[in-house]
Amino acid sequence: MFSKIGRNDPCWCKSGKKYKNCHMAFDEKIHSYEREGHIVPSREIIKTPEQIEGIRESGKINIAVLDYVAEHIKEGMSTEEINTLVYDKTKELGGIPAPLNYEGFPKSVCTSINEQVCHGIPADDIILQDGDIINVDVSTIYNGYFSDSSRMFLIGDVSEEAKKLVQVTKECVELGLEQVKPWGFMGDMAQAVHDHATENGYTVVRDIGGHGVGLEFHEEPFVSYVTKKGTEMLLVPGMVFTIEPMVNMGTDEFYTDGGDNWSVYTEDGLPSAQWEIQVLVTEDGYEVLAY
Repeated sequence: MFSKIGRNDPCWCKSGKKYKNCHMAFDEKIHSYEREGHIVPSREIIKTPEQIEGIRESGKINIAVLDYVAEHIKEGMSTEEINTLVYDKTKELGGIPAPLNYEGFPKSVCTSINEQVCHGIPADDIILQDGDIINVDVSTIYNGYFSDSSRMFLIGDVSEEAKKLVQVTKECVELGLEQVKPWGFMGDMAQAVHDHATENGYTVVRDIGGHGVGLEFHEEPFVSYVTKKGTEMLLVPGMVFTIEPMVNMGTDEFYTDGGDNWSVYTEDGLPSAQWEIQVLVTEDGYEVLAY
């Protein structure tokens, strides 16, 4: 998996230290899991301290932009107005909205309302109504580093059923986060998320998940929320990825709008909710970089 480095060669992490005094024991520990048949991360997935600091600074802007949206979002507002808020605030803080023109996506933010699962495209004629739930998904590039997080917002007088969906989805993320530990597994997080959703009568979308992020918008690994404890990729310090389960009130089946080829909807028309955080695996647990 790893290219061979001599004991006295400079470490791959660019610390300036000799490999034997830096990451050699770390790499050997990863190899021991690989020999047992586990999926392990490549060096490209593991971020250096310098990279982590860059991602951390990008995350600060992402949080500030979502805070700004939280201050202004309201009934009667168009999703295009949300898009303008995100674009203007991101630029003001020195960042670039990562979604804008990403693989042809036309806007600076994703706004997904009620039965929209994800990737909703802002528009002038989509107006927030009393009782809506909406996910606002913000992603930022700052000095070449990427951050990504989203929040749910309740508009006006929201039904108790929808409020519960939003709250349980947030709890899923929090319970998953508790399972992020070095030398654990991605499946530990996934099972915690999935169990809590299903215990509350909900389903979790299988075929859309989280992702590595930091040096690019979307990196390896794919992050599932329907796998089992002790499976999937080994978690090691320096990994950065999103926890962003999409929890549906009804079926986990979905379809993509053929008109815009982006917006994803629940197959049965029932609501979906999603919270997203960006997390770093540390030596003793985790650090949330964007929320």
